[in-house]
Amino acid sequence: MPDKIIITCAVTGSIHTPTMSPNLPVTPAEIAEQAIAAADAGATILHLHARDPETGKPTPDPDVFMQFLPEIRRGCDAIINITTGGSAVMTLDERLAAPDLAQPEMASLNMGSMNFGLFPMQRRHSEWKHEWEPGFLEATRDGIFKNTFADIEKVFRTLGDRYGTRFEFECYDVGHIQTLAFFLNEGMIRKPLFVQFVLGVLGGIDASPENLMHMKHTADRLLGDNYRFSVLAAGRWQMPLATMAAIMGGNVRVGLEDSLWIGHRQLAANNAEQVSKIRRILEELGHQVATAAEARQMLGLKGADKVNF
Repeated sequence: MPDKIIITCAVTGSIHTPTMSPNLPVTPAEIAEQAIAAADAGATILHLHARDPETGKPTPDPDVFMQFLPEIRRGCDAIINITTGGSAVMTLDERLAAPDLAQPEMASLNMGSMNFGLFPMQRRHSEWKHEWEPGFLEATRDGIFKNTFADIEKVFRTLGDRYGTRFEFECYDVGHIQTLAFFLNEGMIRKPLFVQFVLGVLGGIDASPENLMHMKHTADRLLGDNYRFSVLAAGRWQMPLATMAAIMGGNVRVGLEDSLWIGHRQLAANNAEQVSKIRRILEELGHQVATAAEARQMLGLKGADKVNF
C-alpha cells in the first residue's frame, strides 16, 4: 500500500456565490465552524479563502482572515493552507496580504496565468441573493487570472524564503507542470513538492480519467520522484477522480470550493459531509488517512508553532 493519504478540504473558495447554496460558509464564524468540523471528520489540510461577512463576496482583507484563522488553530490540529490565488479580480499584492501577515505552514500557488471562466454558472439562476454575484461571474468572460513567472517568484520570496511556508502547487493544465519543473530545476523550491492537479475549470484541462492519467504521466516525466500529488476535480467529477487519485497512489481534495454537491442533484450540507464521504471511500479501499502530524512530516512543514496567528 502507498503512504497514508492526505485529505485536503477547501472550505469556501472564491468560485461559488451565496445564491448557489445556502450551506456555503461566508462569515468568519461559519468558516471556522465548518473548517473545524471538516478536520474532525478527517481533513488533514484546510485550504482557506475569506469572504465579506455581509455580502459573501471574496475578499483578500487580512483582518477578515484573522477573525477565523486563530479560531481554527485553537479548534483543531489540521494544517492551515491559505490561498495566494484569491480571485481573478484581486491584484497580487492583495492576494499576498493575508498570507504575508499570517506566515502559514502552507499556501496555495497557481502555476500560471489562465482564463478562468465562471460566467456560464450564471445560467443556473435568474434571481440572486446579492447584487454583486452575476457581475462577478460575468467578469471572468473577459478577465484573466494573472500569475506570471515574476509573480510566482515574488510569492516564493515573500512566503517561502521569508517565512519557510511550503506550497500546494496548483496545476490547471500540463503547461503548469512544465513551469513547476522549471522552478525546481532552477533550485528555487525545496523538495518534496506537493502538486495539486486541478481538473474541470473552464480555461484549464477538463475533468476526465484520461486527462488525470496525462497529468500524472507528465509530472512523472518532468518532476521524477520529487513530488507527491493530489487531485482536485470540479463539480460532479469531485468524488470519482478523487477515488481514482487514491488508486493511483495520490492524495485527495474535496470541499465546497470545488463542488457544492454530495450526490446527484443533492447539495452537500457542509464540508464535513464531503470529507466523511471520501474518507469512507478511502478506508473501504483499504487506505488509511494521514494525521496532521504525519502530513507535516511527509511534506516537510515547519510546524503550527511557527505561524503568526
